[in-house]
Amino acid sequence: MKKLVFLLFAMSAMIVYAGNNQLKIGDKASHTDVKMKCVTGVNLSLDDLKKDNGLLVIFSCNTCPFVIKWEDRYNGLKEFADKNDIGMVVLNSNYQKRNDDDSYEAMKKHAEKNSYNFPYLVDKESLLANAFGGQTTPHVFLFDANLKLAYKGAIDNNYDDASKVSKAYLNDAIKSLASDESIQLAETKPVGCSIKRKID
Repeated sequence: MKKLVFLLFAMSAMIVYAGNNQLKIGDKASHTDVKMKCVTGVNLSLDDLKKDNGLLVIFSCNTCPFVIKWEDRYNGLKEFADKNDIGMVVLNSNYQKRNDDDSYEAMKKHAEKNSYNFPYLVDKESLLANAFGGQTTPHVFLFDANLKLAYKGAIDNNYDDASKVSKAYLNDAIKSLASDESIQLAETKPVGCSIKRKID
């Protein structure tokens, strides 16, 4: 019954944004100098967080069931990105829930509860989500050293059980990017809840 409820929720949640701004592989990130508020109280930009081999951006939130199932892998992703000299940042773009589940205070509590070891920033008015074409929580965008998009999509192929992952899309992309090799699978379908974005 619990699984059925989750599946029904998932089916209703997987409505994705299909706006005009959809970064394609090879496109350069925009708004990389925009400062966003971190749960630690500091203001950071993508430029601040990029490392020599690039930057991993994850659109996420506090309550989406897909995030909850995947986010125990976030800290490991941060460590793997660090190992490969790639920065990592998680953005909350849920503008429509900013006075509720995805308020700044709720973000701070969520980050502390889950021992986040990476910057968790407020994407004010969904600026980055709309610019990149972020669709779901989670939705990952991996950029190279020049902040050109190298991979986008899902973290892996099993949100339900990390031990049963057979295709680690993001880890494979990170390894290839850091080794200056071509990424074999540069785009996968994002799976998650729709971003509750600001739409002009």
